[in-house]
Amino acid sequence: MVGRLVKDPELIEVGTNKNVSNITLAIPRSFKNMNGEYETDFINCVLWDSIAKSTVEYCKKGNIVGVKGRIQSKIVEKENESKKYYVEVVAEKITFLSSDSK
Repeated sequence: MVGRLVKDPELIEVGTNKNVSNITLAIPRSFKNMNGEYETDFINCVLWDSIAKSTVEYCKKGNIVGVKGRIQSKIVEKENESKKYYVEVVAEKITFLSSDSK
């Protein structure tokens, strides 16, 4: 997948020597809808350890990145016993395709 970061990535420590970053990619569709407009999909991605660290260090909102990974689904049960289903991409590799030259 190739898309733009919708916000600056942040590094979160989870446990000893474990880091994670949750990013969202804005990915424009390659076709127009019935109104003649291009729509955009927003895809949640999870980055672990070294991938997370380097993304936080080198990327910010608006940068274009490529993500190779696998799709993961999970179910989160709420206090009122309702279930919420989530789908996300767990990144195995990330490629920095653009950045600001500032």
